[in-house]
Amino acid sequence: MSCYIAAYGFISALGEGRDASAEALLAWQAEGSTPLTRHNQTLLDGRLTPVGRVEGALPEIPAALAPYASRNNRLLLAVLAQIRPALDKALAEFGPARVGLVLGTSTAGIGEAELAIAAARRGEAIPPAFDYRQQELGSPSEFLARYLDISGPAYTLSTACSSSARAFISGQRMLAAGLVDAVIVGGADSLCGLTINGFDSLESLSGTLCQPFDNGRQGINIGEGAALFLLSRTPAPLALLGAGESSDAWHISAPHPDGVGAEAAMQMALAQAGVTPEQVGYINLHGTATRLNDAMESHAVHRLFGDKVPCSSTKPLTGHTLGAAGAIEAALACLLLERALPLPPQRVTTVDPALASIRLVSGATRLAAPRVLSNSFAFGGNNVSLLFGLSPS
Repeated sequence: MSCYIAAYGFISALGEGRDASAEALLAWQAEGSTPLTRHNQTLLDGRLTPVGRVEGALPEIPAALAPYASRNNRLLLAVLAQIRPALDKALAEFGPARVGLVLGTSTAGIGEAELAIAAARRGEAIPPAFDYRQQELGSPSEFLARYLDISGPAYTLSTACSSSARAFISGQRMLAAGLVDAVIVGGADSLCGLTINGFDSLESLSGTLCQPFDNGRQGINIGEGAALFLLSRTPAPLALLGAGESSDAWHISAPHPDGVGAEAAMQMALAQAGVTPEQVGYINLHGTATRLNDAMESHAVHRLFGDKVPCSSTKPLTGHTLGAAGAIEAALACLLLERALPLPPQRVTTVDPALASIRLVSGATRLAAPRVLSNSFAFGGNNVSLLFGLSPS
């Protein structure tokens, strides 16, 4: 069943909303300009690493919902404003009990907890604004459901870097089962010391701008952001055509070296949509710039698509936004479809010769077919692929 996209919005280091993000994509295509070079985060040992920080003021959390006052939830409010007209229309048509909500996150309000713990360690009082509920993984969906006063099913998923991509699958199933008439899906993650230093301890963090699929790649850059989509059965120009999921059951943090789970998720998405590999116009790769992920993804893509379908990773533009990555990259996929923008190039100095042959985007390349596959692969071998396209006529 196709899920139609009634509205979508997003915020990341690229900017707030479609116009700012489109301008940043064009700047990357023309000049190699990326907002990821604007901000650095200091690691525990004093080294610096680039981060994808959202700039500008964010909406404040209403006083009545103060226990949920986290940066994560403020990012969600910024994005909510972008889909609010379509959402209000759905609420008026279907009622608050028939609108669902599924979000993904991996950090929730950990940043606020870090500040509280730091104050306690200094012998100071915990900041009065801190509330334990800010850091609970269920906080984003609980907050947004209360903010919107909706009473349909509402919950949060946390499957690391596939969290918000998996939210689409849950939303799709809700609609197919007739549990709701519309569902908000997406996710949010904000920068915090725990994740940044955690990835550094795994030796997966780059001290310079990340270079997916480059022979000299050193690892990821962390970013932050949020994206929200309103899905329904009502026809609209954009649609989620198919979705696939799999579990490697291989290792707690490393992907299966051959990418068998990644390939299975992509195959499932294509099969659900009734689409052949040749009918895909572009693949937004997970492309974290770690040695293991890029290697396995190249082999999985090559087995299914060969070197025929243009593909690239947008991580050098947004940073890896972890639990929000699937939804933010889904929004970028929809933006490419909606505005027929040039595809984001993969800027590499030397492609790693150990990778399988895939068609990394270079130069001015545009969609040859109105379908974009977006990959999200997470710790624990939790794989999701989403296929977006222009609605069937």
